[in-house]
Amino acid sequence: MAKKVVLTAAITGAVHIPSMSPYLPITPQQIIDEAVAAHEAGAAVVHLHTRNPENGQPTGDPGLMKEVVDGIRERCDVIIGCTTGGAIGMTNEERLAALPVAKPELASCNAGSVNFCFSGIADKIKEPMYDWEIPFVQNTYQVPFANTFKDIEEYILLMNKYGTKPEFEVYDVGMLSNSFCQQPQLPQENGR
Repeated sequence: MAKKVVLTAAITGAVHIPSMSPYLPITPQQIIDEAVAAHEAGAAVVHLHTRNPENGQPTGDPGLMKEVVDGIRERCDVIIGCTTGGAIGMTNEERLAALPVAKPELASCNAGSVNFCFSGIADKIKEPMYDWEIPFVQNTYQVPFANTFKDIEEYILLMNKYGTKPEFEVYDVGMLSNSFCQQPQLPQENGR
């Protein structure tokens, strides 16, 4: 019996900056085109982030995510996974804003907090295309990628509300233990 494999293509993440590559999809149309091409090449799932089309900066703008998701759905039947990671430094509200609007089949659910530092990229970029790029990557030296148990619960509850399945992202081995931790009894809110 052949083993089944699910290929997921991350179309444009939040780590890369435009100065790293002229091939980084930035505009909604570029992201749509790359997602469709990935599906045609065999990807079953596309993982999506969006960017400000004017300067390539990662954004949690729900209107942009809906435009991308709708554009992909018009052209192919790939499974769509939206980020809830957004970009380091985004608020939880920014990270979750697109889910109720785009209603993807999947959404990332980061399994814990991590020091996700890529500040060394700043040393390699001599002439950045945009003013935001160098401060953005340097900031990762001091700002953790926070995903508390409260955050994870909030994300999963919102995903459940909109019929989105969580796609757990594990960045280090310690995150595997998070699912086995004894969770404290949280106060009941709003009938939960």
